[in-house]
Amino acid sequence: MVLEHWGSSGFANTDLDLQLKKHGIHQLIVTGLIAHTCVEATVRYAFELGYEVTMVRDATADYSDVEMHAALDVNIPNYAAVVTTTEIVDSIASLWPKKH
Repeated sequence: MVLEHWGSSGFANTDLDLQLKKHGIHQLIVTGLIAHTCVEATVRYAFELGYEVTMVRDATADYSDVEMHAALDVNIPNYAAVVTTTEIVDSIASLWPKKH
């Protein structure tokens, strides 16, 4: 269980990094609220810790289009791949063999 955080990042002042590493997780898919603060801070922190980060554009929200643009089109692409839900679902589905 991850401890609750009190900062902008989901990593700051929590044991999230420890829990992920304990389970051998090194790739993260991030969604959430608010894109230009909490989400962006979490993505940056994850990148700095060495995680491979994917941000899901249409599973994220913000107060305005301007703030969404700043986060998802300007800042976050420096730290993560930015994809759609369709792209991430297709990518995950391709990991499992197709049933005949």
